[in-house]
Amino acid sequence: MTKQPLLLMAAGGSGGHMFPAQALAEAMLARGWRVKLSTDARGARYTEGFPHTTEIEQVSSATFARGGPLAKAAVPFRIAAGIAGAKIKMLRDRPAAVVGFGGYPTIPALAAATILRVPRMIHEQNGVLGRVNQLFAKRVDVVACGTWPTELPEGVEGTYVGNPVRGSVLERAGAGYIAPGDYPMEILVIGGSQGARILSDVIPPAIASLSMERLRNLRVSHQARGEDEERVRTFYAENGINADVQPFFHDVPRRMTESQLIISRSGASSVADISIIGRPSILVPLASAIRDEQTANARGLVDAGAAILIPESQLSVENVAEQINAVLDNPDGALQMANSALTVAKPDATEQLVYLVETLSQKGNAQ
Repeated sequence: MTKQPLLLMAAGGSGGHMFPAQALAEAMLARGWRVKLSTDARGARYTEGFPHTTEIEQVSSATFARGGPLAKAAVPFRIAAGIAGAKIKMLRDRPAAVVGFGGYPTIPALAAATILRVPRMIHEQNGVLGRVNQLFAKRVDVVACGTWPTELPEGVEGTYVGNPVRGSVLERAGAGYIAPGDYPMEILVIGGSQGARILSDVIPPAIASLSMERLRNLRVSHQARGEDEERVRTFYAENGINADVQPFFHDVPRRMTESQLIISRSGASSVADISIIGRPSILVPLASAIRDEQTANARGLVDAGAAILIPESQLSVENVAEQINAVLDNPDGALQMANSALTVAKPDATEQLVYLVETLSQKGNAQ
């Protein structure tokens, strides 16, 4: 009996890297492949939604971006140990293909695959390559892009596939939108998989400043960082606003579907989910992003007239309240925004990524 081909995926410790990996895992397992995920302790926290047959490996990796002088000095040794461990595992059970989704924990798998000449590719979710994907862009067989256009190093060609979304998002693709009106409405506030402090500082008072007539009909789902959760919940309660505040929502697709408006960071996964389900949004790119990739991510929805972009430098209570009212006061405009979001969507992103993986593995077999 022929052994099932193995796909080794490597992804860093954030939802932005892990959610596309989860989508690919679901699809490849359904096609009869074995799937392993290589990540670190941070990434392992996001594996709850992965199919149970996915084998999860925690690897030794590190970044120069965190820790003191001693931790930084140990980084090369930890990475070298991770690469050596990954090589040994690949020699025992050679993958048909290796896919890196970005983040430092992808270094061991991609470096080992490069040394052993295993067919390999990277998937970049953002409109600008992350540091690790930049490092490997010229050392892999394929660079798959989730956002288009993507800034690429000279001489590197990208293949636009879109950002794969989880099955739970795809199930709600193009879900009917109920335009704002004089009935219960929902606003969803999400700051990416980690929440966002600035959204917790500005959005609650902006919502509280809305008219009593509007607040009477409004429910808020607000994803806040753990350390901000209690104060955000207290603020909403003291202002008589019906709000569900949690550090992480496991049912974001359902909440998106039920919302009239989404206020969000413009991380690649959030933008993909919003466009697939089709909802009006106010997007606040992360100002501290070194390559300003979140502004690039938002461009598609903004240019399509589906989203309002507010840079962090302009994020004020008054500005946010004004934009919320602009959407909720205009049912026809909100419906148009929802429909426009769908025009940016790439619902076949997972299938396109599957095709690239299978094509890549066939090339490997032919060598």
